[in-house]
Amino acid sequence: MTEFDSKDYLAKVDAWWRAANYISVAQMYLKDNPLLRRPVTKEDVKIHPIGHWGTIAGQNFIYAH
Repeated sequence: MTEFDSKDYLAKVDAWWRAANYISVAQMYLKDNPLLRRPVTKEDVKIHPIGHWGTIAGQNFIYAH
């Protein structure tokens, strides 16, 4: 049985939420280098990103929980 208030479970939910937020931002703003294997350059960043941060963090929070 999962203990939903344990520190381990909450740490996993937090890690999932942070990873989902990172992926969301990378999809919106980066053309290349999403794993940051090298420093980000201006060539990696989209000129006109589609969408905005708006509700993404909140939606990822709901999905995580």
